[in-house]
Amino acid sequence: MVHKHAFEALDRSMNDIFNSRRINDSQMLFGGKVIVFGGYFRQIMPVIPNTSRQDIVNVLLSSSYIWEKCKVLKLTKNTRLTANSECSEIEQTRVFANWILDLEEDKVGGDNDGETVIEIPHDLLITDSMDPISALIQFVYPSILENINNSSYFQERAILAPKHEVVQEINDCMLSLFIGDEIEYLSSDMLCESEQLHDQFDKTLYSTDVLNGLKLSGIPNHKILLKVGVPIMLLRNIDKKPGLCNGTRVRVLSLGNRVIEAHIISESNIGSRTFIPRMSLTPTDKMISFKFRSRQFPVAVCFAMTINKSQGQSLSKISLFLRQPVFTHGQLYVALSKVKSKQCLKVLIIDDDDIIGNKINNVVY
Repeated sequence: MVHKHAFEALDRSMNDIFNSRRINDSQMLFGGKVIVFGGYFRQIMPVIPNTSRQDIVNVLLSSSYIWEKCKVLKLTKNTRLTANSECSEIEQTRVFANWILDLEEDKVGGDNDGETVIEIPHDLLITDSMDPISALIQFVYPSILENINNSSYFQERAILAPKHEVVQEINDCMLSLFIGDEIEYLSSDMLCESEQLHDQFDKTLYSTDVLNGLKLSGIPNHKILLKVGVPIMLLRNIDKKPGLCNGTRVRVLSLGNRVIEAHIISESNIGSRTFIPRMSLTPTDKMISFKFRSRQFPVAVCFAMTINKSQGQSLSKISLFLRQPVFTHGQLYVALSKVKSKQCLKVLIIDDDDIIGNKINNVVY
């Protein structure tokens, strides 16, 4: 997901460091050092707002001058699936792994120009027409109240959806199932001083209510509702050494006025106790024409998360909730390829009329 400019900046910096006295080698990549890139182009591409498909593809490493001198080494075995398969399931696992690859190599659904409609196999679908969302939750989080104090229970489970609105709907539903007092945290939002100094800036247009109502990527909501035992995800890097980074999941132990006490349940340092403070955050979204500061706990409830946010997470039991279709390259592949076995995946497809379906869009550039 990294923009090619990041790699090119690293190349120039390393050339400045290692070739400062070697003029003849000034065109050598990365100062003559061997660099190993890990990743694959089936995953979700960099998020470039308000641009075309061509613009998004153009920011990839494969569109950089560096790519011409890269040697590509390909992995051929899906160890995530095969390492967890019983002997009796090897053939079924092989078919499932090949179907996932065909999905992202655009070999499912016939000819298309970047977007096609595919049919999800029946054994992967949630078909409970009476209460499909409860069936979705029950698959991923069975006996959740009995496991409320079990941190390992939440480590590799999640409900995925393409958009934040659906994720919020599921998280609110799950939060209501938990016993205990609900604690409400409100953010303190204000315009940055640099904006207030502008003579032509009308502060009356950006009241506190307006700032409180903004929902931006990477910025926690104005109102956060939490309960003890609930899993939450960090939205900002706090401290790298103990593993408190953007995307790290923790389980709430206690809720104070100024700090949240929690156990780490993902990444490294699983089981470590930590404290999360409020932080002053400034959005970097270019859609916002002014600067403001929001002081809030940098967390969000994470029974469910967006597909983009799940990239890089270790998950083993997943429900994919598609109230709206996926909208960019690699989303469907990333969601379906995270499981360790076919039995750990279910898909719920609901249209605008709340009718359960079995077909969904797949976007492949």
